[in-house]
Amino acid sequence: MLSLDMLCIAGFDGYFKQLNPAWEKTLGFTREELTAKPFVEFVHPDDRAATVAEAGRLMAGAETVSFENRYLTKDGSYKWLLWSTAVSLKDQLYYAVARDITERKRADESLRLAKDETDRANRAKSEFLSRMSHELRTPLNAILGFAQLMEMDSLRPDQRESVGHILKGGRHLLDLINEVLDIARIEAGRLTVSVEAVSVKEVLQEALDLITPQAASGDVRLTGRAAGILDRFVLADRQRLKQVLLNLLSNAVKYNRKGGTVALSSKEIAGRLQIKVSDTGAGIAPERLERLFTPFERLGAEQTGVEGVGLGLALSKGLVEAMGGTLGVESALDRGSAFWVEFPVVDSPVMRLDKTGAALSAPASPEISRPAQTVLYIEDNLPNLDLIRRLLVHRPEVKLFTATQGRQGLDLAREHHPHLILLDLHLPDVPGNEVLRRLRGDPETREIPVVVISADATPGQIRRLLAAGAQAYLTKPLNVKKLLALLERSSAGANSAEDPRGAP
Repeated sequence: MLSLDMLCIAGFDGYFKQLNPAWEKTLGFTREELTAKPFVEFVHPDDRAATVAEAGRLMAGAETVSFENRYLTKDGSYKWLLWSTAVSLKDQLYYAVARDITERKRADESLRLAKDETDRANRAKSEFLSRMSHELRTPLNAILGFAQLMEMDSLRPDQRESVGHILKGGRHLLDLINEVLDIARIEAGRLTVSVEAVSVKEVLQEALDLITPQAASGDVRLTGRAAGILDRFVLADRQRLKQVLLNLLSNAVKYNRKGGTVALSSKEIAGRLQIKVSDTGAGIAPERLERLFTPFERLGAEQTGVEGVGLGLALSKGLVEAMGGTLGVESALDRGSAFWVEFPVVDSPVMRLDKTGAALSAPASPEISRPAQTVLYIEDNLPNLDLIRRLLVHRPEVKLFTATQGRQGLDLAREHHPHLILLDLHLPDVPGNEVLRRLRGDPETREIPVVVISADATPGQIRRLLAAGAQAYLTKPLNVKKLLALLERSSAGANSAEDPRGAP
């Protein structure tokens, strides 16, 4: 039986000495033609330099395990060969095995081209969705703005109802635009999340408060509420986690039956917390579950009269995975569905502080008078606010103001002119980087030192915020000693500003 591999012996002089029949079958040349001239002349011009270099390595005593080059065939085309070679320095001979891998290379190239085309199409789609989402906001802003102004006027009942429809439709469209924009960011790899310790009970209670009116209007009962949820902290982006839970709860209410129930439960599994939202709706057939997370796929729900466009679950899955979590579903026809998310369990910021045993300076002695220092902390995560409050118990000379929204923080900064502002980047209304820009652009606040505190530790982000005017950038979990050192420096700066002589 003839070998499919191309076996050969070649000399250090650059000529083939012996060839098996597979060479003639693969390349089309006779053995006489192949041995009549140096083998490098059969090599593709673009591969000759690498082939000569590889031959030099072999002559120095090395071995070739997998070297690829292209060889000329009788019809003028080239075939890819994969080489394994050993040498006899004594006899000055190469002993080589070559294998035709042309089809594999073609398949690889086809896959690469297909992937490139898919990537280009995805980028084009994401850029189009992003651009259109932004463009749609401009007219929508006018629609919602003027409708709200009309709502404030004295209107007849029928006119008020009409304005209400405009506002409802406009807000629904705005939600849709936001979801499309988020999906575009996820697909383009541009979605930013701020992963930190988040209280599940706290976020879930906020989501339940928002969903309760919808449940009441749909005659759906929320059983257990947040009481059955374990009091744990998980590693997630607070705003995005709330968005996901809101979507799961909203779907559980929306696709339920009249008089149905929505139940909440949780359990800890190997260091991860699973939060489950169960409903008593119609359920989903097993063969349709795989299409559940496809954008704009509603599995026939569009025929039921239930509002929606099929983006919520696709977006939720993308958000959960971007935060390092998992989202799953269990469902049975006529018995309902259960959607669950899982995230790693972590210590609360205060517990982490207790475990580290961070050395905190003792409170100032009552005999020593120190001027008051004011600090403003703009942060929507209540456990993180509690951490700073606890730290500042050891600094009675520091007066702390807090704001859970960016606009509120800007107002407090103008009102109190604090000595230092601590700023989170992911706020529910105005992004932290925009808050920083407005602080730096306002003559009343531009000189106040701003320290960014964020879970985003990427070097590019840190550089951008420092270049935008932040005095320092601290990452979560918080390094307590660094924060206290910044407070000391801020206090010293406040002292020297109030007393040029540097009062003790």
